[in-house]
Amino acid sequence: MSNPTDRKIAMIGGGGVRTPLVIFGINEAAEALGAREMVLYDPDQERLKVIAALGRAVVAKEGGSLIIRETASVEDAVEGADFVLNSVRVGGIASRAADELAAIKHGYPGQETTGPAGAAMALRTVPVALDHARVVERLAPGAWIVNFTNPAGLITQAISTHTKARVVGICDTPTELLHRITLALDARHDEVVCDYVGLNHLGWVRRIRLRGEDVTDRVLDDDSILSQLYTAPLFDFAMIRTLRLIPTEYLFFYYSRRRALENQKRQGSSRGTEVEQLNHELFATLKDRLGADDGEGAVAAYAAYLNRRSGSYMKLEASAGSAFDKDAPFDEDPFRVASGYHRIALDVMTALCGDKPARIIVNTRNDGAVPNLPDDDIVETPCQISRDSIIPEPLEPLPDEVHGLVQSVKSYERAAIRSAMNTDRLTARMAFLIHPAIGEWEPSDPLLHDLLDRCIHC
Repeated sequence: MSNPTDRKIAMIGGGGVRTPLVIFGINEAAEALGAREMVLYDPDQERLKVIAALGRAVVAKEGGSLIIRETASVEDAVEGADFVLNSVRVGGIASRAADELAAIKHGYPGQETTGPAGAAMALRTVPVALDHARVVERLAPGAWIVNFTNPAGLITQAISTHTKARVVGICDTPTELLHRITLALDARHDEVVCDYVGLNHLGWVRRIRLRGEDVTDRVLDDDSILSQLYTAPLFDFAMIRTLRLIPTEYLFFYYSRRRALENQKRQGSSRGTEVEQLNHELFATLKDRLGADDGEGAVAAYAAYLNRRSGSYMKLEASAGSAFDKDAPFDEDPFRVASGYHRIALDVMTALCGDKPARIIVNTRNDGAVPNLPDDDIVETPCQISRDSIIPEPLEPLPDEVHGLVQSVKSYERAAIRSAMNTDRLTARMAFLIHPAIGEWEPSDPLLHDLLDRCIHC
């Protein structure tokens, strides 16, 4: 890495709505990171201009010296960077909304990272993510790619397998679950240690220790604790107790597929369509306020948007709720929450700089950590992260209750990556067949017609 007081951080997909949160975090931790400049790249230059202006308003409001610069060239963004944050959505939010509605039309829950919509997202995104990773290989060979791009585990797998770039995948789902467990136990974060195992959006907590004492049974047997672990009522507590594992929220789209689909049909919508509407309203407001030189007003509007979005998370799928329900709570400070993408990204980068080693759940090469899986599989697992080093902790074998599901999803990921790289429709149909949340041959052809014919890579 370059001089620790002069680090450059690039963000590919810098026009995304999460970018100002990341800017806030990097500005806050600029001294620890040695960060001088953050360069944003996005193919949508109009959108990028708005987000960069909002990012500068965030820095001005909070104080700090972080320079925010936008660029029309991915090469300019990446060259000489120490960290490259990768957060792209090929086709934009409109593609997510269309994918989810197509899945619902064909009788599957519509969710951006799992099932048919997640497969479409993967097929659309892998070629672009690999192109970007190869730019990093060429222009910033010592940089770490911190991958936010969904489906995060699959995209990290593609980059790890098919390039020489150093990559780590991040997601706030496991850390959010751990945070909620800690709150439910009325404990400090340094008092709770959880054993976690799985893949991105397919993970489970299987052991909880509070101040060194195993309290797993206490948590599993207490309805009041279990009820605090999710933003919406997702899982039957009897199922959790029988499984003896605490699933992350995305297992809802495996364990309760019919319920998710029924609620989406009842609402007549999907999360993606609601987020698309929220985004349109946000950008209209941002343009007005930034155009009037009202940076603080733009930041306040952005914070309200984040609260409405996070406050309604999973409610549509769990109970046919909506982001537009008037009684939903939207009163947190989204910049200073204890978890979130910007927090885990900062924790990972700070640890990789060597100033603050940490135990963090990330997506990385297995390297023997999970005995049931090959070394080169990307898994989501607790790791010891220190200067330029990510070492997964050794784990017990996958429990029988989830072993088959994890193996099936990894097989699907490999097939999806192959299909995305060679644009072969039959391989894509095989990936759909293997996927345990799809698992049928005949529907795969009309699904692909509705999903991939919009994809420029297919």
